Amino acid sequence: MADLMFRKALAAEADEIADLINLCYRGKASRQGWTTEADLLDGLRTSAEEVCQLIHAQDSIMLLCLQNDTLLGSIHMERMQQVAHLGMFVVQPMLQGRGIGKQLLAQAEQLAITAWAVDGLVMQVISVRSELIAFYERRGYVPSTTLREFPRNDELWTPKVAGLQLRLLQKQLALHKA
Repeated sequence: MADLMFRKALAAEADEIADLINLCYRGKASRQGWTTEADLLDGLRTSAEEVCQLIHAQDSIMLLCLQNDTLLGSIHMERMQQVAHLGMFVVQPMLQGRGIGKQLLAQAEQLAITAWAVDGLVMQVISVRSELIAFYERRGYVPSTTLREFPRNDELWTPKVAGLQLRLLQKQLALHKA
């Protein structure tokens, strides 16, 4: 898609960002895209309060993708020593499959390098999400054998499936630094 703009989120946008993240991860509308977790979890993925905290936190960036001031996607980045952890990566469900996610991820990777001089990127993906893991593999992420139990957050979500686990994915960036 042409005319995409990428920038850091503002605290005043926390409600809109949380709404987009929740729309993309859970519920009926999320099924319009291919990245839904609606069959795995009920409830919300995040809250406006959490998004606002992430925007204000040190070593944390919420990167937005906009077109004509319309929020299309977002990704959260957090520096953890020499790596950046990526999470809450979303694109509006009805716009998925058009290359927006690829561009947003590339922007986040470049920002992590320039802002923090990190050597790598890490993320966690629900292990049964093979199509999502394959998407990241095509972008240079390598799944590890490391699995951890899916976290509980009874205030926001309830698992529909027992035994959910997260798989760690990693991407080395040292060779990509300028």
